[in-house]
Amino acid sequence: MMWNNFFLQEEERRRGAASRRRARGPRSGLSPERERKARWTLLGTAVGVALAVLAVGTDYWVELNPAGDAACATAHLGLWKACTRRPRPAHGPPCGPARLHPDANCTYFKFFTTGENAHIFQRTTKREVNLAAGVLAVLGLVIMALGSLCIIMMLTQGAEFLLRVGAICFGIAGLLLLVALETFRQSVIALLSQAEPEAPELVAEYSWSLGCAAAGALVLLLGGCSFLLLSLPRPWSSPCLGRGRDHGAT
Repeated sequence: MMWNNFFLQEEERRRGAASRRRARGPRSGLSPERERKARWTLLGTAVGVALAVLAVGTDYWVELNPAGDAACATAHLGLWKACTRRPRPAHGPPCGPARLHPDANCTYFKFFTTGENAHIFQRTTKREVNLAAGVLAVLGLVIMALGSLCIIMMLTQGAEFLLRVGAICFGIAGLLLLVALETFRQSVIALLSQAEPEAPELVAEYSWSLGCAAAGALVLLLGGCSFLLLSLPRPWSSPCLGRGRDHGAT
């Protein structure tokens, strides 16, 4: 008899907890439709996060090709290092991808350690501009990670106010990446202008890493705007409208 009472009490406790959960609604505090939209928006924003991380971690932001006798040499650089390829001594045509060393000579910039400028094709980088571009990109990644954490906590812990915080974080991260792109472009312009008298002419072409950074920044901005719209109160769900309908019914 004692065991029967125990099981009956346990069953009543579970039913009461289930009814309280149903009364509270979804865990995130949003309606099921808005929660589903928030999950899909987070999935789309994850693409922007991946593109931004890929861009910051790679060094194909710009490719430099000197004209003249050194036309076969080429270099590509990013926020952290520059890689130079030289033609290998061999018979046949001197130029072309097949005549380049398979392993490039890559050197990390010393902007963040000793503060030295780098020298690429008899040109000198501008340390302050390159340093600013790297700092802005890293700061954007940190704020982007904070926004992702806020949205995940909103969906799992029910803290609905974090939806707006995450939206602001994604928007700021996208803007910081765009500013980092423009700062890097200014660093390339400064690099091309600071040339020695006998330096060959350089042709600069922006590469796929910069395209990934631009696409990631735009996706983050779009995701931030979407989360912000989801966090706004619906006009048809206003308490004042609900009270008006109740008074009209009476």
